[in-house]
Amino acid sequence: MSSRNLIALQSILYKETNRFMRIWVQTLVPPAITMTLYFVIFGALVGSRIGEMGGFSYMEFIVPGLIMMSVITNSYSNVASSFFSAKFQRNVEELLVAPVPNYIIVLGYVGGGVARGILVGLIVSLLSLFFVDIKVHHLFILMSTVVLTATLFSLAGLINAVYAKTFDDISIIPTFVLTPLTYLGGVFYSLSLLPEFWQYVSKVNPIVYMVNAFRYGFLGVSDVNLVFAFSVIIGFILVFFSFAMYLISKGTGLRS
Repeated sequence: MSSRNLIALQSILYKETNRFMRIWVQTLVPPAITMTLYFVIFGALVGSRIGEMGGFSYMEFIVPGLIMMSVITNSYSNVASSFFSAKFQRNVEELLVAPVPNYIIVLGYVGGGVARGILVGLIVSLLSLFFVDIKVHHLFILMSTVVLTATLFSLAGLINAVYAKTFDDISIIPTFVLTPLTYLGGVFYSLSLLPEFWQYVSKVNPIVYMVNAFRYGFLGVSDVNLVFAFSVIIGFILVFFSFAMYLISKGTGLRS
Protein backbone atom coordinates (compact mmCIF):
# COMPACT_ATOMS: atom_id res chain seq x y z
CA MET A 1 0.00 0.00 0.00
CA SER A 2 1.43 3.35 -1.03
CA SER A 3 1.90 6.15 1.49
CA ARG A 4 -0.83 8.16 -0.26
CA ASN A 5 -3.35 5.34 0.12
CA LEU A 6 -2.26 4.76 3.70
CA ILE A 7 -2.89 8.41 4.56
CA ALA A 8 -6.30 8.23 2.87
CA LEU A 9 -7.21 5.11 4.86
CA GLN A 10 -6.06 6.68 8.13
CA SER A 11 -8.06 9.83 7.37
CA ILE A 12 -11.29 7.89 6.72
CA LEU A 13 -10.73 5.75 9.80
CA TYR A 14 -10.12 8.83 11.94
CA LYS A 15 -13.24 10.51 10.60
CA GLU A 16 -15.37 7.43 11.23
CA THR A 17 -14.12 6.76 14.75
CA ASN A 18 -14.27 10.44 15.67
CA ARG A 19 -17.84 10.53 14.39
CA PHE A 20 -19.24 7.95 16.81
CA MET A 21 -16.97 8.94 19.70
CA ARG A 22 -18.06 12.57 19.43
CA ILE A 23 -21.70 11.54 19.97
CA TRP A 24 -20.94 8.68 22.38
CA VAL A 25 -24.13 9.38 24.36
CA GLN A 26 -26.10 8.32 21.27
CA THR A 27 -23.80 5.57 19.98
CA LEU A 28 -22.32 3.85 23.05
CA VAL A 29 -24.70 4.44 25.95
CA PRO A 30 -28.00 3.13 24.44
CA PRO A 31 -26.66 -0.36 23.58
CA ALA A 32 -25.12 -0.59 27.06
CA ILE A 33 -28.48 0.22 28.67
CA THR A 34 -30.35 -2.16 26.37
CA MET A 35 -28.00 -5.07 27.08
CA THR A 36 -28.15 -4.37 30.82
CA LEU A 37 -31.93 -4.76 30.62
CA TYR A 38 -31.43 -8.06 28.79
CA PHE A 39 -29.11 -9.22 31.55
CA VAL A 40 -31.61 -8.28 34.25
CA ILE A 41 -34.77 -9.60 32.58
CA PHE A 42 -33.57 -12.71 30.73
CA GLY A 43 -30.57 -13.57 32.87
CA ALA A 44 -31.51 -12.73 36.45
CA LEU A 45 -35.31 -13.00 36.38
CA VAL A 46 -36.13 -15.54 33.66
CA GLY A 47 -32.82 -17.40 33.95
CA SER A 48 -33.39 -18.23 37.61
CA ARG A 49 -36.48 -20.18 36.57
CA ILE A 50 -34.92 -21.90 33.57
CA GLY A 51 -31.90 -23.28 35.38
CA GLU A 52 -28.93 -24.69 33.49
CA MET A 53 -28.47 -24.84 29.73
CA GLY A 54 -25.64 -26.73 28.09
CA GLY A 55 -24.07 -27.38 31.48
CA PHE A 56 -23.93 -23.69 32.40
CA SER A 57 -26.24 -21.31 34.20
CA TYR A 58 -28.65 -19.59 31.85
CA MET A 59 -26.96 -16.24 32.47
CA GLU A 60 -23.55 -17.67 31.53
CA PHE A 61 -25.06 -19.23 28.42
CA ILE A 62 -26.71 -16.09 27.02
CA VAL A 63 -23.95 -13.57 27.80
CA PRO A 64 -21.83 -14.45 24.70
CA GLY A 65 -24.92 -14.23 22.50
CA LEU A 66 -25.92 -10.86 23.90
CA ILE A 67 -22.42 -9.49 23.40
CA MET A 68 -22.45 -10.74 19.82
CA MET A 69 -25.89 -9.19 19.29
CA SER A 70 -24.56 -5.79 20.32
CA VAL A 71 -21.53 -6.16 18.02
CA ILE A 72 -23.72 -7.10 15.05
CA THR A 73 -26.25 -4.29 15.42
CA ASN A 74 -23.72 -1.54 16.13
CA SER A 75 -21.21 -2.40 13.42
CA TYR A 76 -24.05 -2.58 10.91
CA SER A 77 -25.81 0.61 11.94
CA ASN A 78 -22.59 2.62 12.16
CA VAL A 79 -21.59 2.07 8.54
CA ALA A 80 -25.15 2.21 7.19
CA SER A 81 -25.88 5.58 8.78
CA SER A 82 -22.43 7.08 8.18
CA PHE A 83 -22.12 6.13 4.52
CA PHE A 84 -25.68 7.13 3.73
CA SER A 85 -25.13 10.50 5.43
CA ALA A 86 -22.04 11.02 3.28
CA LYS A 87 -24.05 10.08 0.20
CA PHE A 88 -26.97 12.30 1.21
CA GLN A 89 -24.69 15.29 1.83
CA ARG A 90 -22.76 14.62 -1.41
CA ASN A 91 -19.53 14.13 0.53
CA VAL A 92 -18.99 10.69 -0.96
CA GLU A 93 -18.64 12.25 -4.42
CA GLU A 94 -15.43 13.92 -3.25
CA LEU A 95 -14.04 10.49 -2.37
CA LEU A 96 -15.08 9.02 -5.70
CA VAL A 97 -13.27 11.71 -7.72
CA ALA A 98 -10.21 11.70 -5.46
CA PRO A 99 -7.20 9.56 -6.46
CA VAL A 100 -8.14 6.95 -3.85
CA PRO A 101 -8.79 3.30 -4.75
CA ASN A 102 -12.28 2.00 -4.04
CA TYR A 103 -10.96 -0.64 -1.66
CA ILE A 104 -9.54 2.12 0.55
CA ILE A 105 -13.00 3.70 0.80
CA VAL A 106 -14.54 0.34 1.70
CA LEU A 107 -11.84 -0.51 4.24
CA GLY A 108 -12.09 2.94 5.83
CA TYR A 109 -15.82 2.80 6.44
CA VAL A 110 -15.72 -0.86 7.45
CA GLY A 111 -12.89 -0.11 9.86
CA GLY A 112 -15.06 2.50 11.59
CA GLY A 113 -17.90 0.01 11.92
CA VAL A 114 -15.56 -2.65 13.30
CA ALA A 115 -14.15 -0.17 15.83
CA ARG A 116 -17.61 0.75 17.11
CA GLY A 117 -18.77 -2.87 17.17
CA ILE A 118 -15.75 -4.02 19.17
CA LEU A 119 -15.95 -1.05 21.54
CA VAL A 120 -19.64 -1.66 22.26
CA GLY A 121 -18.91 -5.38 22.68
CA LEU A 122 -16.19 -4.53 25.21
CA ILE A 123 -18.55 -2.23 27.14
CA VAL A 124 -21.26 -4.92 27.23
CA SER A 125 -18.67 -7.50 28.35
CA LEU A 126 -17.61 -5.27 31.24
CA LEU A 127 -21.25 -4.74 32.24
CA SER A 128 -21.85 -8.49 32.21
CA LEU A 129 -19.24 -8.86 34.96
CA PHE A 130 -21.80 -7.36 37.35
CA PHE A 131 -24.09 -10.34 36.66
CA VAL A 132 -21.84 -13.31 35.97
CA ASP A 133 -18.21 -14.38 36.31
CA ILE A 134 -16.88 -14.54 32.74
CA LYS A 135 -14.17 -17.05 31.94
CA VAL A 136 -12.53 -17.09 28.51
CA HIS A 137 -12.00 -20.61 27.16
CA HIS A 138 -10.17 -19.71 23.92
CA LEU A 139 -9.08 -16.09 23.44
CA PHE A 140 -8.01 -16.40 19.79
CA ILE A 141 -11.34 -17.88 18.66
CA LEU A 142 -13.20 -15.26 20.69
CA MET A 143 -11.28 -12.30 19.22
CA SER A 144 -11.21 -13.60 15.67
CA THR A 145 -14.96 -14.27 15.75
CA VAL A 146 -15.83 -10.78 16.97
CA VAL A 147 -13.54 -9.07 14.44
CA LEU A 148 -14.78 -11.16 11.52
CA THR A 149 -18.43 -10.72 12.51
CA ALA A 150 -18.05 -6.94 12.90
CA THR A 151 -16.35 -6.85 9.49
CA LEU A 152 -19.14 -8.85 7.87
CA PHE A 153 -21.95 -6.67 9.19
CA SER A 154 -20.05 -3.46 8.50
CA LEU A 155 -19.90 -4.57 4.87
CA ALA A 156 -23.61 -5.40 4.97
CA GLY A 157 -24.33 -1.93 6.35
CA LEU A 158 -22.29 -0.36 3.55
CA ILE A 159 -24.27 -2.26 0.91
CA ASN A 160 -27.53 -1.20 2.58
CA ALA A 161 -26.39 2.45 2.52
CA VAL A 162 -25.46 2.26 -1.16
CA TYR A 163 -28.97 1.14 -2.10
CA ALA A 164 -30.82 3.37 0.39
CA LYS A 165 -32.60 6.39 -1.04
CA THR A 166 -33.98 7.81 2.22
CA PHE A 167 -33.04 7.58 5.89
CA ASP A 168 -35.97 5.21 6.39
CA ASP A 169 -34.38 2.73 3.99
CA ILE A 170 -31.43 2.11 6.28
CA SER A 171 -33.77 0.86 9.03
CA ILE A 172 -35.71 -1.64 6.89
CA ILE A 173 -33.04 -4.37 6.83
CA PRO A 174 -32.21 -4.15 10.57
CA THR A 175 -35.91 -4.24 11.48
CA PHE A 176 -37.22 -6.93 9.15
CA VAL A 177 -34.12 -9.06 8.49
CA LEU A 178 -31.34 -8.50 11.02
CA THR A 179 -33.43 -8.53 14.20
CA PRO A 180 -35.36 -11.75 13.40
CA LEU A 181 -32.19 -13.55 12.32
CA THR A 182 -30.43 -12.44 15.51
CA TYR A 183 -33.22 -13.55 17.84
CA LEU A 184 -33.41 -16.88 15.99
CA GLY A 185 -29.62 -17.24 15.96
CA GLY A 186 -29.25 -19.20 19.17
CA VAL A 187 -28.68 -16.21 21.42
CA PHE A 188 -31.24 -17.32 24.02
CA TYR A 189 -31.30 -21.09 23.51
CA SER A 190 -29.28 -24.08 22.43
CA LEU A 191 -30.08 -25.65 19.08
CA SER A 192 -30.09 -29.04 20.80
CA LEU A 193 -33.42 -28.09 22.42
CA LEU A 194 -35.10 -27.84 19.02
CA PRO A 195 -36.66 -30.74 17.08
CA GLU A 196 -34.29 -32.19 14.48
CA PHE A 197 -36.09 -30.52 11.57
CA TRP A 198 -35.84 -27.06 13.14
CA GLN A 199 -32.19 -27.65 13.94
CA TYR A 200 -31.53 -28.05 10.22
CA VAL A 201 -33.64 -24.97 9.45
CA SER A 202 -31.75 -22.93 12.07
CA LYS A 203 -28.43 -23.81 10.48
CA VAL A 204 -29.48 -21.89 7.37
CA ASN A 205 -29.22 -18.76 9.53
CA PRO A 206 -25.60 -17.48 9.29
CA ILE A 207 -25.84 -15.72 12.66
CA VAL A 208 -26.09 -19.15 14.31
CA TYR A 209 -22.47 -19.82 13.34
CA MET A 210 -21.23 -16.48 14.64
CA VAL A 211 -23.01 -16.79 17.99
CA ASN A 212 -21.85 -20.37 18.52
CA ALA A 213 -18.24 -19.67 17.54
CA PHE A 214 -18.21 -16.73 19.95
CA ARG A 215 -19.85 -18.84 22.67
CA TYR A 216 -17.14 -21.46 22.19
CA GLY A 217 -14.53 -18.77 22.80
CA PHE A 218 -16.14 -18.07 26.19
CA LEU A 219 -17.54 -21.41 27.34
CA GLY A 220 -15.93 -24.07 25.16
CA VAL A 221 -19.26 -25.36 23.84
CA SER A 222 -20.85 -24.98 20.40
CA ASP A 223 -23.83 -26.39 18.53
CA VAL A 224 -21.99 -26.23 15.20
CA ASN A 225 -18.63 -27.25 13.79
CA LEU A 226 -16.14 -24.42 14.33
CA VAL A 227 -14.25 -24.94 11.07
CA PHE A 228 -17.50 -24.77 9.14
CA ALA A 229 -18.60 -21.74 11.19
CA PHE A 230 -15.47 -19.79 10.27
CA SER A 231 -15.81 -20.91 6.66
CA VAL A 232 -19.34 -19.47 6.55
CA ILE A 233 -18.27 -16.16 8.10
CA ILE A 234 -15.22 -15.71 5.86
CA GLY A 235 -17.23 -16.78 2.82
CA PHE A 236 -19.85 -14.10 3.47
CA ILE A 237 -17.13 -11.50 4.02
CA LEU A 238 -15.55 -12.27 0.64
CA VAL A 239 -18.92 -12.14 -1.12
CA PHE A 240 -20.00 -8.89 0.56
CA PHE A 241 -16.62 -7.23 0.02
CA SER A 242 -16.63 -8.14 -3.67
CA PHE A 243 -20.20 -6.92 -4.04
CA ALA A 244 -19.47 -3.65 -2.23
CA MET A 245 -16.46 -3.06 -4.48
CA TYR A 246 -18.59 -3.73 -7.55
CA LEU A 247 -21.32 -1.32 -6.43
CA ILE A 248 -18.89 1.50 -5.67
CA SER A 249 -16.88 1.02 -8.86
CA LYS A 250 -20.13 1.05 -10.84
CA GLY A 251 -21.39 4.06 -8.92
CA THR A 252 -24.70 2.44 -8.03
CA GLY A 253 -26.78 4.95 -6.07
CA LEU A 254 -23.76 7.23 -5.70
CA ARG A 255 -23.51 9.24 -8.88
CA SER A 256 -26.39 11.56 -9.71
